[in-house]
Amino acid sequence: MIVAIAFGLLLIIGTPIGFSIGIAGLVGIVQMGGPQFLAMGPSRMFNSLDIFPFLAMPFFILAGEIMNHVGITQQLMRFAHVLVGHFRGGLAHANMVASVLFAGLTGAATADAAAFGKTLVPEMVRQGYRRDYACAVTAAGSIIGPTIPPSGIMVVYGSLMGVSIGGLFAAGILPGLVICAVCMAVIALGAKRNKLPEPETRATFGELMRSFFKSLAALIMPLIILGGILGGIVTPTEAASVAVAYALALGVFVYRNISFKVLCRLLLRTAIVSGVIFVIIGFASTLGWWMSFNRVPQAIAEAMLAVSENRYILILLIIGLLMLIGTIMDVTAILIILAPVLLQIALQIGLEPIHAGIIFIIALNISLMTPPVGACLFVLSSVTGEKLEHIAMKLWPFLVAEVAVLILFAFWEDMALLIPRLLGFA
Repeated sequence: MIVAIAFGLLLIIGTPIGFSIGIAGLVGIVQMGGPQFLAMGPSRMFNSLDIFPFLAMPFFILAGEIMNHVGITQQLMRFAHVLVGHFRGGLAHANMVASVLFAGLTGAATADAAAFGKTLVPEMVRQGYRRDYACAVTAAGSIIGPTIPPSGIMVVYGSLMGVSIGGLFAAGILPGLVICAVCMAVIALGAKRNKLPEPETRATFGELMRSFFKSLAALIMPLIILGGILGGIVTPTEAASVAVAYALALGVFVYRNISFKVLCRLLLRTAIVSGVIFVIIGFASTLGWWMSFNRVPQAIAEAMLAVSENRYILILLIIGLLMLIGTIMDVTAILIILAPVLLQIALQIGLEPIHAGIIFIIALNISLMTPPVGACLFVLSSVTGEKLEHIAMKLWPFLVAEVAVLILFAFWEDMALLIPRLLGFA
């Protein structure tokens, strides 16, 4: 109880989530065996980070930073607009398509939200969209980033749970594309109600080809990453390092806007972002150790199994628990603390580890755009100046649609595992 009180008080006074988890974990260690147990804390943190596949995360982050700097993001946005600009609300549709293309560069929802919040949202406002609606579309599309590979959260889950990261990458492709299609349907159905701009002239074949070739350098990167991993040529960590080399080659030799000074700045930003993630992982492992010592995971599992033994009800309970906690806690920390116990429940009801992982990951991704602590909402609010509650009000149709997609893939195992089975991962 004292650990929960300490954690709650730290959050209330505004302590960063990583440090709140870490201090609560240290309180738990003292409660377990006195101050002498504190000496075990650093070793627990180090062991939780001493996992080779974790090296993929800073490489993927650095590759995305480089690609953003060289201007590839803008090329992808223009290509997406050429593809779907002829629909009513074409720029909103392009926002979704660009999220799919951008996912292959960073795999992070907040990176997607920040990039499009600075570029696409102002352009949408200039073309007659309400700013709160433009932010809502961007938030809804941002979760496609960590769903379609490469995805940092998939690397964390696969590394900790001993599940094939390549299999998770394969399983994320179809849900990400379906989320994009469903959100585009929501945009189309609400076009009149939201007074979206009228359709633009359809791009000619020549314009489409010109835009495609301008974007080809960016489109090749996902092929390098996915083709290498799914083809069994490289590991995720090796694929991430190859992606960095490719992005650097583009910036230095093709676009020629990467200098040594710029590279140092990009490396510093990568170190900051990676450091935040690894601090959370290290501290969360300490809190998870305390929870295991006190049999908290077993208590959670027993409580959930006591409610029902029905497979579908338990899946809904898992989704509800993850989305609820995801509104107030970092998704990486949730994975580290809850994934072990929830995976055991999932295995008991007959779910494959990859299928369970995709359910966990999509549920947590959706929580990134739900108030009161949805990270993507905060990013968009800070970047655009739009009030968070206004964005949330426009977001609910997309939220309902994405939850429906999550339930579809959670209940329909053959659909969820279609690509992993075709590639021999499941």
